[in-house]
Amino acid sequence: MFSVGEQLKIISKGAEEIIEAGELEEKLRNSQKTGRPLTVKLGLDPTAPDIHLGHTVVLRKIRTYVEGLR
Repeated sequence: MFSVGEQLKIISKGAEEIIEAGELEEKLRNSQKTGRPLTVKLGLDPTAPDIHLGHTVVLRKIRTYVEGLR
C-alpha cells in the first residue's frame, strides 16, 4: 500500500497545479483509513460527437494514477 505522500506524488507528476490539494490529501487519507477506494468522477459522455484529444489528458492522468498504484 502506498502512503498518502507517495500517492500525491504520482497524482501531481506532470501537473501544473492541483486545486484543493488539502482536500485531496484528506480524501486519500480517509480512503486509506476506511479501506474504501477513492472515487474519481469525470463528466464525459463517451458517445458524444464533440470528444476531442484534450479529453485524453484527464483520462491519461487517471490511468497513470491507477497503474502507479499497482
